[in-house]
Amino acid sequence: MPHEQPQTLDAEAVRTWSSLALAALGRAREDIDAINVYPVADADTGTNLYLTAESADRALDDAFAKVTEGTAPASLAHAVRAWAHGALVGARGNSGTILAQLLRGVADVLGGEPEASAPGATGPEVAVPGGGGPEERGAGVLLARALTRAAEEAYTAVSHPVEGTMLTVARAAARAGEAAAAGTAADVSRAAYDGARAALAETPGQLAALGRAGVVDAGGCGLVAVLGALWQALSGQEPAAEPVRGRAVPVPQTSDPCGQEEDGPAYEVIYLLEASEAAVGELRERLDGLGDSLVVVGGDGLWNVHVHVDDPGAAVEAGVVAGRPYRIRITHFGDERRRARGERAQRAVVAVVPGEGLAGLCGEAGATAVLVRSGEVPAAPELLDAIRRAHAREVVLLPGGAELRAAAAAAAEQARAEGVRVAVIPTRSAVQGLAALAVHDPDGSFDEDVVAMTAAAGATRYGELAVAERQSFTSAGICQAGDVLGLIDGDVAVIGSGLAETAEAVLERMLGSGGELVTLVLGPEVPDAVAERLEAYVQHGHLAVDTVTYRGGRYSAPLLIGVE
Repeated sequence: MPHEQPQTLDAEAVRTWSSLALAALGRAREDIDAINVYPVADADTGTNLYLTAESADRALDDAFAKVTEGTAPASLAHAVRAWAHGALVGARGNSGTILAQLLRGVADVLGGEPEASAPGATGPEVAVPGGGGPEERGAGVLLARALTRAAEEAYTAVSHPVEGTMLTVARAAARAGEAAAAGTAADVSRAAYDGARAALAETPGQLAALGRAGVVDAGGCGLVAVLGALWQALSGQEPAAEPVRGRAVPVPQTSDPCGQEEDGPAYEVIYLLEASEAAVGELRERLDGLGDSLVVVGGDGLWNVHVHVDDPGAAVEAGVVAGRPYRIRITHFGDERRRARGERAQRAVVAVVPGEGLAGLCGEAGATAVLVRSGEVPAAPELLDAIRRAHAREVVLLPGGAELRAAAAAAAEQARAEGVRVAVIPTRSAVQGLAALAVHDPDGSFDEDVVAMTAAAGATRYGELAVAERQSFTSAGICQAGDVLGLIDGDVAVIGSGLAETAEAVLERMLGSGGELVTLVLGPEVPDAVAERLEAYVQHGHLAVDTVTYRGGRYSAPLLIGVE
């Protein structure tokens, strides 16, 4: 948005800063993607920063929209907190997660103490323009303190900080801002911007991966754009067109483009987490032992967790132990490296699953998982987004439920219009999807692969245990609230009082027509003893049948059963 006049350091200034930062990142997005070599050369740093800023800007707009006529304007405190919260819940990638924590640090200072009121509550608003009087100088001190807090919190959020990165640029900006704190807020913002640019120019000499590629740090480049937007918002002046003199060159393609071995962690795992600070401390230790690039940001009960691991299921399970993880995103770096080279994968699988553990399991198998939470049904746009994220010429979509057929068909139709070949396999349960994934052959022909996966899904009978919420008529008779319902192929077949006993009755009926493999997916509150009892039941009554057991994780049903 155009901006010529300086502003006071208030909610409107934050709104202007946000919109200018989003526009700047949008303009620099492709250039930043092109120089992304650390920690993984996956050509998405510019995109991740832009999407994070977009989420933050949208939250800020929503906060302003809630200010109704007749009330006081939104306060600075409310604006910066809404902005930081939007970045937290929408953070993408390593760089986006760090940006979210930087904004949180700013909000911690400019937002003052947490407020209980809605928009309109007072906050530490201070004037910027004028003759350099006490209020203006106070704004400079406050902004300098906010930038310092931001850098400190960002360093704390990263388990193993590395110099020559976005963190270095943030600290240099903060130090330059502190040196100018006797001036106005516009003076501080200009000093921070210049300090960040100077630090960014030095990053190739601080980090070997950047020096080999001949580029500056991509995340730092994005931060310079954000700080340039701050200066523009407070001064009304346009920042330099380039964050440093000259344009960084694209990364040359080498066998080791990101400065790390190709056999490093294979997956990026990101999720939001509701948990206590103590639980998050333990989570940090557990995740630090699983992989690298660990960044945990947030606070006050809500966190954004980012880590690179070889075992995404373990990373998700660690979140389950700590609290309530959701919005789980699992990305395979093989796919990201292909994107970095401008390549599409030949084929990918998108699976809709009702459980965080199942999402991790699908991620391990190389599929893009769409997590369904209790009572939610993904719409066509969400499925289309997953197809796009798979970044493949051919996509096999496993909807996992009859209620998703229409949305899956609509998403597939749109994807086909975009040039992607899509096949929808009408799976009606997650266990059918697991059976299809087990025979997936990405190197075979598309048609043969779809036929084999469809046959495997169709040959899998599926069962589910649920707890009745009220008295109701079922195909097995009248159930009462609290009864355990055993469903086979979608119909209630057994009504029981206990989970294990009802599961045994369901298994007996399902195995009555034969079977070679039983798959058990346990819900989050089902004890291991139930799995052991059911495994023993199958082993004693059906010697030729094997059993595999998985944890479905949060949002999964008490028990899913598959018989192949």
